Amino acid sequence: MIESIKKDKSQPFDFDGQIVYYVGPTPAKPNQAIGACGPTSSYRMDKFSPFLMEKGLKVMIGKGERSQELINEIKRQKAVYLIAIGGIGALLSKTVKSSEVIAYPELGAEAIRKLEVENFPAIVAIDSLGNNIFSK
Repeated sequence: MIESIKKDKSQPFDFDGQIVYYVGPTPAKPNQAIGACGPTSSYRMDKFSPFLMEKGLKVMIGKGERSQELINEIKRQKAVYLIAIGGIGALLSKTVKSSEVIAYPELGAEAIRKLEVENFPAIVAIDSLGNNIFSK
């Protein structure tokens, strides 16, 4: 995805001021907006996140620690990293009011979705100053 965006300079949506939730949801059951949607390990996105922040991304939600390089970039971009609790994907799905695939439908659970959420529980893990709940 990142390479295709870099090559033609187009974006599947405007990242400016947006929140990205690192999640691969299960299929929705009838009358559900989304299936279980617990956070996935965010460190796998460390190599892509600086590019997305350059495009305007300000908030990332996932689980687990991030690299020092990414923490430096979070500070530089004045972004934040939030964590959601792993293992409660079914409960988190109840906060999702709507889910719409907006890019890369061929990727199935990994497609980009626009989510409308209400009362989504998250904790600030790394703030825009680089304060980090994972550091001692």
